[in-house]
Amino acid sequence: QEHEVEKMFTLKPGRLPPADVKNIIFFVRPKLELMDIITDNVLREDRGRSPQRDFHILFVPRRSLLCEQWLKEQGVLGSFIHREQYSLDLIPFDGDLLSMESESAFKECYLESDQTSLYHAAKGLMTLQALYGTIPQIFGKGDCARHVANMMIRMKREFPGSQNSIFPVFDTLLLLDRNVDLLTPLATQLTYEGLIDEIYGIQNTYVKLPPEKFAPKKQGEGGKDLPTEPKKLQLNSAEELYAEIRDKNFNAVGSVLSKKAKIISAAFEERHHAKTVGEIKQFVSQLPHMQAARSSLANHTSIAELIKDITTSEDFFDNLTVEQEFMSGIDTDKVNNYIEDCIAQKHPLIKILRLVCLQSVCNSGLKQKVLDHYKREILQTYGYEHILTLSNLEKAGLLKPQTGGRNNYPTIRKTLRLWMDDVNEQNPNDISYVYSGYAPLSVRLAQLLARPGWRSIEEVLKMLPGPHFEERQQLPTGLQKKRQHGENRVTLVFFLGGVTYAEIAALRFLSQMEDGGTEYVIATTKLINGTTWIKSLMEKLEPAPF
Repeated sequence: QEHEVEKMFTLKPGRLPPADVKNIIFFVRPKLELMDIITDNVLREDRGRSPQRDFHILFVPRRSLLCEQWLKEQGVLGSFIHREQYSLDLIPFDGDLLSMESESAFKECYLESDQTSLYHAAKGLMTLQALYGTIPQIFGKGDCARHVANMMIRMKREFPGSQNSIFPVFDTLLLLDRNVDLLTPLATQLTYEGLIDEIYGIQNTYVKLPPEKFAPKKQGEGGKDLPTEPKKLQLNSAEELYAEIRDKNFNAVGSVLSKKAKIISAAFEERHHAKTVGEIKQFVSQLPHMQAARSSLANHTSIAELIKDITTSEDFFDNLTVEQEFMSGIDTDKVNNYIEDCIAQKHPLIKILRLVCLQSVCNSGLKQKVLDHYKREILQTYGYEHILTLSNLEKAGLLKPQTGGRNNYPTIRKTLRLWMDDVNEQNPNDISYVYSGYAPLSVRLAQLLARPGWRSIEEVLKMLPGPHFEERQQLPTGLQKKRQHGENRVTLVFFLGGVTYAEIAALRFLSQMEDGGTEYVIATTKLINGTTWIKSLMEKLEPAPF
């Protein structure tokens, strides 16, 4: 409104909403299906009206020739006075988290060999360096990581003016391909934030929850008018309580909530002891903060109850047991009874695919006989149109036949200590608490890079896909850091292809470790969980129109 914007609308087909304005600006991702909606909007505009409205289009993050050509073929390209791009690459989601929110990045890179999103990642990193100084050390693992590093080095060479004299904030950049660690997103996250995302889905820090848990309880009404709109809550570290519990294992959340409840009710009790005017004034000044804390506690208690209903169910337990067996290396090479039963009972297809892919990854691929059995069962139960999805999962390396007849996973698991039997969920001493036993491989790589360095795990790195490398960027004299004693190093970890909330929690845990010596900032192409990730690889086949 400060900049005289009248109204903001979400893009949808049909006539544009009435508004007394001269200019209409479309803010869009360069996707063809969106161009159809825009075409519809423009064609339905009443040309006879006066004054006529002017159209402009801004592509985020880049202009696309394909989209402009499409608009031209529909005969509407001429209606746009300005056609520009707005380079929004990395979007801050929290104090230590940046995302490009490009949901198709993984599929484009690994299935379609389309590296556009990697170019945007490199551009975003160049912008970051322009603001926060050149990052002296770059480490990476994976083909996409290598590609991004090459593009960054090239961009630096091509724009010699980009040599800035800002004191570097980051000491190290670690680029990690998602396909170096395909296992982590498939497992069910067990942190508070991870479970909210697994069960309800967090979109751009907002979650929609079933409203009945949040209805204000009034006496004597007996729930006549329960709200029907889902309850929408924003989740980020600005909320004190959420910042404290978001990264804890869900089993440790209950005790924190009950402690908080005691503290808050004690604080409200204080009002009876306030005698003097000064004391009353003191109490009143704290009221807004206390009330905010109370409503925050009420919300999270409700969310925790909703989640607990699910995590205590038999189905959740059975599913988790099978996941944990696979991750700890039990019976990964034969057809699993639980998975067969789930297919027979026609459980949601994505759940089946996550389990089968998990088994495949934990066994470095399945024996052809086992793989064919699963494929046949899935296609016969869920329909043959899913054959394309299975083919995509195979191309991405998620569900594949075992080649070379060797299973490398046990070696990787033992060397990197990916499975911990004695996990402490309440007061964790290792990152494996985020999956109650399994330490995310991606985060373990980051942890070992900081200390003692990747030389110690050369053999395992060779077993994981893609090259590993190190690049150094020269800093202008006078900007080299002299590290004071006890000062932390700052590492930016960039996940190419998506990152889960459990991995973010594990990195935050490493940042907070007393003797860690490294703080982590996380960047990614997209915040994902197993469900959204598998969904992005599924092919939707439309039934024939006749």
